[in-house]
Amino acid sequence: MSFYWVYDLPAWLFAILTISITVAVGLAGVYATRKWVRRVHGSQHSHNDVVGYYLAAVCVFYGITLGLLAVATWQNYTDVETRVGQEAARVGVLYRDVSGFVDPYRSQLQQDLRTYTRQVVDVAWPLQRKGIVPESEGRVLNEFEKHLTAFDPQTEGQKALFGAAYASFNQLADLRGRRLQSVREGLAPPLWTVVFAGAFLSIALTWFFDMKSLSMHSWMTVIVAALLGLLIFMLAALDNPFRGDVSVGSEPFELVYQRRMGPEPTSSPQPTP
Repeated sequence: MSFYWVYDLPAWLFAILTISITVAVGLAGVYATRKWVRRVHGSQHSHNDVVGYYLAAVCVFYGITLGLLAVATWQNYTDVETRVGQEAARVGVLYRDVSGFVDPYRSQLQQDLRTYTRQVVDVAWPLQRKGIVPESEGRVLNEFEKHLTAFDPQTEGQKALFGAAYASFNQLADLRGRRLQSVREGLAPPLWTVVFAGAFLSIALTWFFDMKSLSMHSWMTVIVAALLGLLIFMLAALDNPFRGDVSVGSEPFELVYQRRMGPEPTSSPQPTP
């Protein structure tokens, strides 16, 4: 889509913009079609009941479609959020696993994980919010794998630790791959076409009511259009899990870094003779 610039707006402004567009379309249609609609209805009788039936039918079909899309979008959003939490937790577990290694492997592997976490938070997340798939933390993870496979366990305890660490590493790599796949996820353009076309048709049907009071007709149209605009905003805000104010954040990685890894170790002072 070419509308990604809306995710650079604050959520409240994005919502106001979406609602304003639908309301403007609704009011413009009311004023543009009012005289024509009155001629269609005629002077002797009104067809408002027929228009009401059609509006109800269209809103039911559109509401079901929009509801299914909203549920799918919310499910995708929560799935991405869950996977991000799992990836961060797996980093913490892997850090704990390698803490049982002997130096210099332990220090090197712990440093790799610190670097990976900071790369995810400081570099990868800002890129993801722009729809760019990051690569820098992938190189760090490759270095970690090289350092991990260089370790040669000698005892049964070391072999058990190595096996647990390598299993955690594979799970971490899998979760990272799934996160990257979600960077550009979203509803397909044909589905957005259905959303916009359905909203327009629902608003357009309100223009066919023949009311003596223009104010009453306008306010009814405004309410319907504002509701549709609000629903479209909700769908768009959740559509891209890493974009906009309503997005999955990097807080789980920050929490793991602060609680599990702590500050980077400094060289201990040499004992005086």
